[in-house]
Amino acid sequence: MLSTFERMVAWRYLRSKKAEGFVSVIAGFSFTGIMLGVATLIIVMSVMNGFRAELFGRILGLNGHMNIYSQNGPLFDYAYLKDRVEPLEGIDMIVPMVESQGLISNRGTASGVLVRGVQWKDFVNREILRESVQQGDLADFQGTNVAIGNKLAEKLALRVGDKFTLTSPSCKSTPFGCVPRSRSYSVAVIYDVGMYEYNSGFIFMPLESAQKFFQMDGAVTALEVFLKDPDDLDRIRKAVELTVEGQAAVFDWRDLNKSFFNALQVERNVMFLILTLIILVAAFNIISSMIMLVKDKGHDIAILRTMGASRGNMMRIFMLTGASIGIIGTLVGAALGITFALNIESIRQFLEGLTGTELFADEIYFLSQLPAVIDWGEVMAVIGMAFGLSVLATVYPAWRAARLDPVEALRYE
Repeated sequence: MLSTFERMVAWRYLRSKKAEGFVSVIAGFSFTGIMLGVATLIIVMSVMNGFRAELFGRILGLNGHMNIYSQNGPLFDYAYLKDRVEPLEGIDMIVPMVESQGLISNRGTASGVLVRGVQWKDFVNREILRESVQQGDLADFQGTNVAIGNKLAEKLALRVGDKFTLTSPSCKSTPFGCVPRSRSYSVAVIYDVGMYEYNSGFIFMPLESAQKFFQMDGAVTALEVFLKDPDDLDRIRKAVELTVEGQAAVFDWRDLNKSFFNALQVERNVMFLILTLIILVAAFNIISSMIMLVKDKGHDIAILRTMGASRGNMMRIFMLTGASIGIIGTLVGAALGITFALNIESIRQFLEGLTGTELFADEIYFLSQLPAVIDWGEVMAVIGMAFGLSVLATVYPAWRAARLDPVEALRYE
């Protein structure tokens, strides 16, 4: 425990005096470095967590946790497989789908798209799609009426009710050779799911229309399997594989996005390591300022020792002096970082309005908003790490102060 005497002396050493101005400047830089390091680390880790959570939520909201498909082309017996797999424990719903690439064109402008055919009830049952409708009525999603993303609609100047031409990569044989299949469709729904990739390159079409257009009558490309608990994926996948063994193959979202999420994890770890170095550099600044303070206060230390202060007293005084800089800087930095992370989207919009530039382009970063999710466990780990480095940085200077010989310090006084 720290005595009143030790706290009083440590506080006096923290106060700036004209004769110790340079020491105070270094201590100020140490405080600022730790504050900015802690705040930056919390902000960056929160944004990385937000990216990961948003991408997980949106990708898994638009795609099944698992897909059942045939390795020999279209899946014709999908109704039979669906009836067998759907009763398995942990499965929420199974969605038959037809998926293929196409070329959408309107008024001389064309764009490659991924066409996904689903039943009306399956389209409506997906919360992320149901709640992302910007224009149109979900009841019109039938026949030759389709749903497109808002970015695709902007690119092709399409509005609800407009018609466009969709061309299939497969050909149909005619007396004049192989001619690509094309058909006219109408825009029934314009959606915004918050991901540029889906808003600019996806078309959702009624399943029957997609089967007819891609010549897959009575067949689908795959069955999308949605789970009640995504964390139970491994167990359910094994059960599904046993159920469809010999008739179809199974792959899950990790197989499709493994490299992408591994890259996110590696980037997250590297950013944590790099930003931790900021706190480490600030801790070295504390060491420098404390060594200079000990050298400057050699006369005072010797007098205190002759008046009865022990080596333990001197060590605790200088540890408290240095640690106070780091601890206060850590607390201020944590408050700043948490506040910034909680309001990061508002801050982004303010800065974009102030500078007139686009700081967060959704076509580059996949998402249309800057996400941030604060992991309080990580925040406490960052604070604890900063506290630990701040205390460790004071050990050597405090030991030097405790080892100072009063006789040597006062010899020439």
